[in-house]
Amino acid sequence: MNIHEYQAKELLKAEGVPVLYGRPIMSPDEAGRIAYHEFVMKGISTVVLKCQIHAGGRGKGFVVDAESREKVMRYGKPVRGVTVIGDGNIADKAFNYALSTFGNVLVTVQTGEQGKTVNRMFIEQGCDIAKEYYLSILLDRQTGKNLIMVSTEGGMDIEAVAEHSPEKILKQYIDPTIGFRQYQARSLAFGLSLQGKAFKSFCSFIEKIVAAYDKLDCSLLEVNPLVLTKQDEFIALDAKINFDDNSLFRHPNYAQLRDLAEEDPLEVEASKYDLNYIKLDGNVGCMVNGAGLAMATMDIIQLAGGSPANFLDVGGGANVDRIANAFRIMMSDRNVKAVLINIFGGIVRCDRVANGILQALKQVEVNAPVIVRLEGTNAAEAQEILRNSGLKFLVAGSLEDAAAKVTEALAG
Repeated sequence: MNIHEYQAKELLKAEGVPVLYGRPIMSPDEAGRIAYHEFVMKGISTVVLKCQIHAGGRGKGFVVDAESREKVMRYGKPVRGVTVIGDGNIADKAFNYALSTFGNVLVTVQTGEQGKTVNRMFIEQGCDIAKEYYLSILLDRQTGKNLIMVSTEGGMDIEAVAEHSPEKILKQYIDPTIGFRQYQARSLAFGLSLQGKAFKSFCSFIEKIVAAYDKLDCSLLEVNPLVLTKQDEFIALDAKINFDDNSLFRHPNYAQLRDLAEEDPLEVEASKYDLNYIKLDGNVGCMVNGAGLAMATMDIIQLAGGSPANFLDVGGGANVDRIANAFRIMMSDRNVKAVLINIFGGIVRCDRVANGILQALKQVEVNAPVIVRLEGTNAAEAQEILRNSGLKFLVAGSLEDAAAKVTEALAG
């Protein structure tokens, strides 16, 4: 589960992590009003407006008109996803910038050319930056430990740093049996060449951010940039949080942080039925049981000349309701030209899955060729049920056979 920057900062602030004062804004009028009453009247002479979308690269991204797809220009320059406003008339400038941005599309390296519509923004006080750093904490699944990464190359894509200057990324693993230790904080501070007040501020910051990561049940917490101010204090200038979905039951308040406008409508619909669904850009719908089988199925579709339209895992049950909902969601994607059902009958018998498919198709209209490959317990019986159903299934006996039938269906 992803959340916006301003939401992440509110959570971090509650855990004692230093952040700048800021307010979310939902309209141009609100931008001007808050800029005046909450910043100008408090003596703040510089503010930063940030578009709030679930994608990185906002500072380098461009706002484009939602209809014409042309770059939005203001004061002779293209409007960026993040802008600094100062030199007087802050409220008017904030209003005009928001007016140019709300309802339009922000295109970044992570959104692709289609971009994402801007429905929320964040206004934050300016900051005297002495140096920018990078910091993140995430679960390293290979070691089963949380990993802290820091770098002097703040504000840059960490992937580029890892590729071109991997020696500039410092790492510390957190042993789950003893937790994060002070010597690790000092080691990272030394690695960043910090001294004096900045050294102490970093050690305090890193301990607070690690505690917040644990308490909030994050799977990723990234601060890029983490800035050192001219007063030698560390502040989270940006914040990205991903929650561990398996821990959401412990945090019922997280539900209100979800922004459905930032998620694909079909993925939102699938989540209502506990279906693991991710929309892709291809033309073959995939229905499987198990994430590993899903990956193999998508590979075989690609090798057969098709392209997966989705990742859809119906889970171990594969009952009538789940199959029916899966069909309905796949058929809502106009790009789907064929459907491949690839189920392994281990926990659930293949003949039951076959009968479930027949019952589900009585509830949902499927207007694309359906290729079915059932393997495992009672697979032969399942194939007979499908062949005798009177419906035009393409029944496959193996994964290779399924791939060939996908090619056949797409060609027809």
